Amino acid sequence: MTHIIATTNMKGGVGKTTLSVNLATCLVKFFQKKVLVVDLDTQINATLSLMPPQTFVTYRKERRTLKYLFEQAIQPSGQKTISTSDVICPYVCTVKGLDLLPGDLDLYDDYAVSAVLHEQAEMLGVSDFEKTWNHFESQLVSGILKPVLPDYDFVILDCAPGYNLLTRSSLAASHFYLLPAKPEPLSVAGIQLLERRIAKLRESHQGDDVIQTQMLGIVFSMAGGLLPSRYYNQVMQRVRQDFSEAQIFKTQIPNDINVSKAVDSFQPVVLTQPTSAGAKAFMKLTQEMLYKLQVALGSKEQKSRMSLSELD
Repeated sequence: MTHIIATTNMKGGVGKTTLSVNLATCLVKFFQKKVLVVDLDTQINATLSLMPPQTFVTYRKERRTLKYLFEQAIQPSGQKTISTSDVICPYVCTVKGLDLLPGDLDLYDDYAVSAVLHEQAEMLGVSDFEKTWNHFESQLVSGILKPVLPDYDFVILDCAPGYNLLTRSSLAASHFYLLPAKPEPLSVAGIQLLERRIAKLRESHQGDDVIQTQMLGIVFSMAGGLLPSRYYNQVMQRVRQDFSEAQIFKTQIPNDINVSKAVDSFQPVVLTQPTSAGAKAFMKLTQEMLYKLQVALGSKEQKSRMSLSELD
């Protein structure tokens, strides 16, 4: 089974992309998994964390970015000339098993999406445009991923900050989501706001488009460091009022200059400085994530068995 995991927060600058690329690399390098990283942020930070700008420019000229897959999805009646596998960049950072679906500076146009969906709704005689939009939203990212899912153990979706179409579609496509955060009020507020938005997303998507994703946990990065311990403790106390201990990762990513320096080499820190404090924290975090995943899957299986026993 392929596990699709979205990393997201309403607020930017919380270590979302750094978490995505290092988690993906650890899964491949230390746990022998096959992983696809999908860059859904127009800042293309995940892309440039795994390939040099010159390589990205080449891919873009060859129409090998997510933008062109989205264009085909938005215009389904058009001839499909690019497949998902055509766009994937294999063996990024020369790591076998680590692949990338490169992002783009211009992924899609909101107006074009609305116009096409209105036209489709009229052709089908559907009066409820919201229902048409919700169905498109639930199928956009999952439809692009579906042909390549058998090739991977994990797909990591690096979402943009905020709550745009692609973030909602990524949550609809994912089995689990991670919430990266900093121990500061605005970052925590981003978590709380996103949780409320996801609850509303579940309400609006029903039937065949039901949202099944569940939180795997909150990951704090740049914890401690220059923050006064009293202030840090106050913020963490606020988090623990809203979330259980099981929903908060014990492993925290420390302040480590090597994590920032790794970006200059277009590789994750677990490759450039594997013995650094940051790299060791990501390795430990990956192990904890796999344990949480195992627990979550066991819980799902138990619920499924209970449902079957009720039917009997």
